[in-house]
Amino acid sequence: MQSENRFFDDLAKLVNGAAGTVAGMTREFETNAREKAKEWIGGMDFVSRDEFDAVKALAAAAREEIELLKARIDALEGRSAEPVTKTVRSPKTKPDDAE
Repeated sequence: MQSENRFFDDLAKLVNGAAGTVAGMTREFETNAREKAKEWIGGMDFVSRDEFDAVKALAAAAREEIELLKARIDALEGRSAEPVTKTVRSPKTKPDDAE
């Protein structure tokens, strides 16, 4: 009977060792796959979400300013323009009322 127990003990040790080896290989494969993916993505010039959001906000502000400046130019040239919701202040004020 002891020979059968020893056989099963050795078999259990073998299976446990194989399972540990497979688990280690799996972790190593995942680590290597992540590193390869980072290298591949890093070489493609992707930007982070924070950088994207910052540039998106800058572009939106620039578009708004362009629309306001277009409306101001139209108003100064006497064209009929759409109503301007915001007023754009020029850095230099003209003394139109001083005369």
